[in-house]
Amino acid sequence: MSIAPNTAPAVVTMYTTEVCPYCLRAKALLKERGVTSIDEVRVDLDATARAAMVDRTGRRTVPQIFIGDRHIGGCDDLVALDQRGGLLPLISGH
Repeated sequence: MSIAPNTAPAVVTMYTTEVCPYCLRAKALLKERGVTSIDEVRVDLDATARAAMVDRTGRRTVPQIFIGDRHIGGCDDLVALDQRGGLLPLISGH
């Protein structure tokens, strides 16, 4: 009898600003899909965090979303991933 591996939900990290409608939309979609915790990095409050985001992604716009170590991209990229059926497997840890 084999035991299924313990798969924890993936950590979701999102670079955001306070007044970003795309950030709010992305957070809402993630919550709809069962994400209970998002590690938010506010780049409007921290210039070092903004520089780290640009270094990590090559992009200057928010949101920039990571699931685990995988860069998803922005809100439109997240929505497209969800529509292709690729979001749930990533966030469930499978």
